[in-house]
Amino acid sequence: MTEQTVLTDKTFSELDIPDPVLAGIREAGFERCTPIQAETLPVALAGQDVAGQAQTGTGKTAAFLIATFAHLLRHDPPPGRRRNDPRAVILAPTRELAIQIHRDAEVLGRHTGLRHVLVYGGTGYESQRQALAEGVDVLIGTPGRVIDYFKQRIFGLKAVQVMVLDEADRMFDLGFIRDIRYLLRRMPPPERRLGLLFSATLSLRVTELAYEHMNNPRWIRIEPDKVTADKVRQVVYFPSNEEKMPLLIGLMRCMAPQRALVFVNTKREADRVRDFLRANDFHAGVLSGDVPQRRRQELLLRFQRGELPVLVATDVAARGLHIPDVTHVFNYDLPQDPEDYVHRIGRTARMGAVGDAVSFACETYAFSLPEIEAYIGHRIPVAAVDKALLAEVRTPERRPRRRPPRGHGGRRRGERAPRRGRRD
Repeated sequence: MTEQTVLTDKTFSELDIPDPVLAGIREAGFERCTPIQAETLPVALAGQDVAGQAQTGTGKTAAFLIATFAHLLRHDPPPGRRRNDPRAVILAPTRELAIQIHRDAEVLGRHTGLRHVLVYGGTGYESQRQALAEGVDVLIGTPGRVIDYFKQRIFGLKAVQVMVLDEADRMFDLGFIRDIRYLLRRMPPPERRLGLLFSATLSLRVTELAYEHMNNPRWIRIEPDKVTADKVRQVVYFPSNEEKMPLLIGLMRCMAPQRALVFVNTKREADRVRDFLRANDFHAGVLSGDVPQRRRQELLLRFQRGELPVLVATDVAARGLHIPDVTHVFNYDLPQDPEDYVHRIGRTARMGAVGDAVSFACETYAFSLPEIEAYIGHRIPVAAVDKALLAEVRTPERRPRRRPPRGHGGRRRGERAPRRGRRD
């Protein structure tokens, strides 16, 4: 796909963006705006709240970061602000998304002089706490960890001049909405701050949240009727449960994906699929909720670099992550939520590239297909399960079971003590 089909004629240089922010934009290699940036930035730069909807991978993160930096550079901090009171708060539903936003902020905001601090659960508690205590202008994080530090009075929220909610619909899905409202009610009122809300979908719950906590936001929807990207080639197979693994391996050998995401619905299935892929000569890793945070970041980095060509994932990886050049998405298990289907296949064909999304409507999950097709507004093309595609599959070697630790007297737990004989 050519650049013209995913970028507009509007350049960043013709927008009213401060020079330090423009310098970061140029260093990031950006020249022309994507549609969501072209529509939202003029509004946000003028100081009006924005609620934006667009497909994943269309530049929402850069849009709200640019608007945030511009607003902070053009407005003085509130009187009496302490150096550890953030001037902007950017909230994301997942650790991975928060990390990605912070990484982009470091690039785009390099010349602004603003200090960005990242906080999220699972690791780095003391180091993050110390970073906040040393001073923060832009606080990026997940709701739970932000509230934790706020309740400890590590920082205050009275100096907030910009509030950003990213993937707002996911905040509801993950049960964060009480936390979000807790934080928003402790910030200055909507008319005294800039509010930016972005999401791939704008549900009724999200619109109610916007009306409650934003100042007459401008609603901007970029092709809202096109739920899935035009350049994703979608196909669905109807394998039996026993055919799923041979079909997956057969398709991967046939398609030879350079970088593939394989989505499953449970952590246990993720481990099983990874083991089968490895046993059949595919270098694969697992990204799920059970993986420690440091390990998750390492896996994502290796995947982004191309060192790990296949990543088996639960829906923890389906939203918000910008992983460039994903060529194939395999829905080994069809998701039970239609929105998750959209976000899964949105990992490929990003920024106008072409990608493949292959789904298995097996005996267990085929019931989800009609709802998915109703949500995306069209039937997914069906492909036959050709016997030539069903690969001979090598079964992974069974891992040796861990021997239970020995208890008192050298016995293993649960092992009965030997009956003592009569002393003579």
